[in-house]
Amino acid sequence: MNDNLQSRRDFLRRIYLGAAGVGLFGSMPRHSPGTVGGALSPYLEQTPPAAPMPIKPAPPARVSLIKGADRKQVIFDSLKQIEDEVFAGIGDKTILIKPNMAISKNPLAVTHVDAVRAVLEFLRPRYKKSIIIGESGVFNTIEGYKNNGYEALEKEYNVRLVDLNAGPSKNYYVYGREQNPQPVRIISSFLDPEVYVISLARMKTHDCVLVTLSLKNVLMAAPLNDYKRSDKGLLHGPAPAINDILHFNLFHLAHKVWPGLAVIDGFEAMEGDGPAWGTPFEAKVALASTDPLAADTVATKIMGFDSQKILYLRAMREGGLGQGDPGKISVFGTPIEQCLYKFKINKRLAEFY
Repeated sequence: MNDNLQSRRDFLRRIYLGAAGVGLFGSMPRHSPGTVGGALSPYLEQTPPAAPMPIKPAPPARVSLIKGADRKQVIFDSLKQIEDEVFAGIGDKTILIKPNMAISKNPLAVTHVDAVRAVLEFLRPRYKKSIIIGESGVFNTIEGYKNNGYEALEKEYNVRLVDLNAGPSKNYYVYGREQNPQPVRIISSFLDPEVYVISLARMKTHDCVLVTLSLKNVLMAAPLNDYKRSDKGLLHGPAPAINDILHFNLFHLAHKVWPGLAVIDGFEAMEGDGPAWGTPFEAKVALASTDPLAADTVATKIMGFDSQKILYLRAMREGGLGQGDPGKISVFGTPIEQCLYKFKINKRLAEFY
């Protein structure tokens, strides 16, 4: 048997054994993520469970895909196609837009400020309350806002720029490098059921898990970095591998942290040495969905990769967290056949994929 295939199978087997174990989730109340997160593993309701219980499959999902010549327009149009379902999910909740700022001084590694403008212009006609733009990267968040033109948004759209690292957190556990329980602090904003999280991610390759899209943008932001100690690195394994422990931890965190809306900016994406130092790839697309796993599955296909070979996405599909079966995802807007590319992989992962 192919070593990589066996490695993937062993990894997925450990995921389900771990989810059924006494476990890592008992220190925090259950949080039902997003509008598609109802189909969560029922293991979490028991401490410990007497036996594994059946996992309810996720319902079919819709993904809006638009290709065009203007970044703001394609993002705006992708959202307009699912407008009613987005606002049905928002209700009276507080909106938190989570951009991605991997490296504050490399614009290609950051969610472009015009992508944020597109989302705000979509929201503003129907949502009048203050909107939070929050980031919690490994660098200084306020510096990131300043370096990338975000400060103008406060006056333009009545939004607040927030360093989520300055807020409260709750204790949690993930798996450490030796598969031991590892305590981490999770930012409370991502756990609050009254906060509607919009993951506004740039389409990029990644050096540990192949792709970083809407789900990883939020899940890796959830651990606290108080600028004395960052808990984000605790989610990683010791070395590049097809079954890096990061896949495992993203899957487990997703039971608690799940965005209500995925918006993926692939207008000028990143290939190669992502997520920080890759090269531009002009795919000129934008995707939006209230099922983030469906959005990431379609975006992965657009990039030229197989989502079933990306273990955190596959585990979320098999765990019923969202819809990851391409046969159960409706893509509308621009035909996906017009948006299929072949991104260069990060060289650290070339031998594994």
